[in-house]
Amino acid sequence: MDNQELQALTEQISQQFFGWPFVHRVTFNGRLRTTGGRYLLRTHDIEINPHHYEKHGLESMIGTIKHELCHYHLHLQKRGYRHQDKDFKELLQKVGGSRYCPDTGLRREVKTRYVYACASCEQRYERKRKIDVRRYGCGRCRGKLKLIQSFS
Repeated sequence: MDNQELQALTEQISQQFFGWPFVHRVTFNGRLRTTGGRYLLRTHDIEINPHHYEKHGLESMIGTIKHELCHYHLHLQKRGYRHQDKDFKELLQKVGGSRYCPDTGLRREVKTRYVYACASCEQRYERKRKIDVRRYGCGRCRGKLKLIQSFS
């Protein structure tokens, strides 16, 4: 599926399930990793994760398109378009959109590069970035921290 087919599909879904036209752009964005799609507030465009389509198929992607169209139409109507808003929850349920996106398996692992320990209570802290041990202390007992291991 390419961007033109995605645009046509989104326009069809918008008209069929919402009764309103979709007059902005929808595109695939391969840089998305943790989400199936996103609605851009400033431009009103929608981006869809192509990895989501490849891994979970058309039906799952249609659920994601419905979800993003809920954001789109409610935002344009100046109604509650955020996930916690009642308007959003009701419209999403009415059109049968997906509430959550299944995992695409592209989440990046956070690599521990520094391990600190408290000199008093020996509480361990694993960090990706180096911290200033003169400035920060133990959150448990307020003791001094010391670097015990570095993987850089």
